[in-house]
Amino acid sequence: MLKFRKASGALVLIIGLMASGPAMARCKDPASAGVDWKGCNMQMKILEKTDLAGANLEGAFLSGTVFFGSRLTEANLQRAELVRTSFQKADLSGANLEKAMAARALFDSAALKSARLVKAEFHRVSFEDADLSGADMTEGDFIRNNFANANLAGASMEGATLPRSIFHGANLNGASFKRAYLYWTRFEGTDLSGAKDLTQEQLDITCGNQDTRLPAGLSAPKNWPCGED
Repeated sequence: MLKFRKASGALVLIIGLMASGPAMARCKDPASAGVDWKGCNMQMKILEKTDLAGANLEGAFLSGTVFFGSRLTEANLQRAELVRTSFQKADLSGANLEKAMAARALFDSAALKSARLVKAEFHRVSFEDADLSGADMTEGDFIRNNFANANLAGASMEGATLPRSIFHGANLNGASFKRAYLYWTRFEGTDLSGAKDLTQEQLDITCGNQDTRLPAGLSAPKNWPCGED
């Protein structure tokens, strides 16, 4: 009986290795359009100007990896880990970053047109000069993010958490702030006249100045301009 148990254990081990083998081999596939790196550890890689269009990076560990100028259109980055990851000047148009986790990542001058960032958790991430037009940022956490001079025309930030985020000079025409949490959100020098679903109650806890343009019917809070954060 003991011998049978030992044999059974060995058989289970062999079956387990056979099952995990293909997945491990898949993670060694070279970078290319459509590559399947789901759940793979790709941290601290240099992938500048690489074509990863349509790649499956769901749940991948990408912290510290450089995607400068890379093509990631329609790529799947759901639940990916993006700590200090660089996507500067990368094309992520139509990419899916739902529930992705990022901290101090860089998306400066990146294209994220119609990208999906639903329920993403982004802390101290920079989107300066990025194109987020038509992006779906519903219910996302964007704490202390930098959206200075970014294009957010038509973006949905419904239910998003945006405390202390910076929108200086951003294009917010048609962007929805329905139910968004905007504590100390920085709108100095920002044109909000075309923003949608913004209420006076929301505006009252934000920061702006004499150069901030407001939607019709809303007025500048008494606490404007705010001090330095």
